Amino acid sequence: MATETPEPLLMGVLNVTPDSFSDAGRHLDPDAAVEQGRRLVEEGAAIVDVGGESTRPGAEPVPAAFELERTIPVIERLAAGRDTGPAGVRVSIDTTKAEVAAAALGVGARIVNDVSAFRFEPETAGLVAGAGATCVLMHMLGEPRTMQAGPRYEDVVSEVKAFLEERLAFAVAEGVPEKHVWLDPGIGFGKTLDHNLELLARLDEIVALGRPLVIGTSRKSFLGRLTGREGGERLPGTIATNVLALAAGASVFRVHDVGEVADALAGRGPGDDEPAAR
Repeated sequence: MATETPEPLLMGVLNVTPDSFSDAGRHLDPDAAVEQGRRLVEEGAAIVDVGGESTRPGAEPVPAAFELERTIPVIERLAAGRDTGPAGVRVSIDTTKAEVAAAALGVGARIVNDVSAFRFEPETAGLVAGAGATCVLMHMLGEPRTMQAGPRYEDVVSEVKAFLEERLAFAVAEGVPEKHVWLDPGIGFGKTLDHNLELLARLDEIVALGRPLVIGTSRKSFLGRLTGREGGERLPGTIATNVLALAAGASVFRVHDVGEVADALAGRGPGDDEPAAR
């Protein structure tokens, strides 16, 4: 199965949690979650990223049983295609827990999106390898509960790049083919506003690692600090940062507002039928 990504590839965010920063509780009901997943695909998402544990700054971890109850029925329905068409949906499980990753892969998920980059539960790498799945390895300073407590770097870009290079090597050593590894610099995960802007300005240095790069700036608080806007009003900042990331070589864009970002990355505006000339 080919896993190299076309450009750009949209990953739609589907949080089935009561405490996500952007859509808390709206998709806890499996029917509502599946309907939202279908909507994301209609808007242009190639992947639906399902998460049952919030990773917002300060978030407390939840037991695996909670994640399983929230995510597995949704993933099973989306991947099977009963609600989204005969081809189903390419589903990603957003988790740091091996037990949850194993269950998700067992019901049809094809990507494991691990914000800990296999640091919390290293055995997840073997599960990904055994399933022939793809993984997303993200840089995060510490853990969600503490990551924004005074993050410091000598050179944030060099340190994030070195971390991702080391985690890529770990995954490959555990049997995950390099072509099945995507990397994420972790915008907003243990970074200040200046750190996030520096990463975006020098993103080409991380693209140089040679793996598809995932970018997740959607509705994040640093955009609010730049613009003074609340979460649901941060679409212009989300679009701008994703367009910049595309120009720097990023391949995968994890977003809440799929349709609008898809249009922007394709060079379209509202009402346009064809990409704008460049």
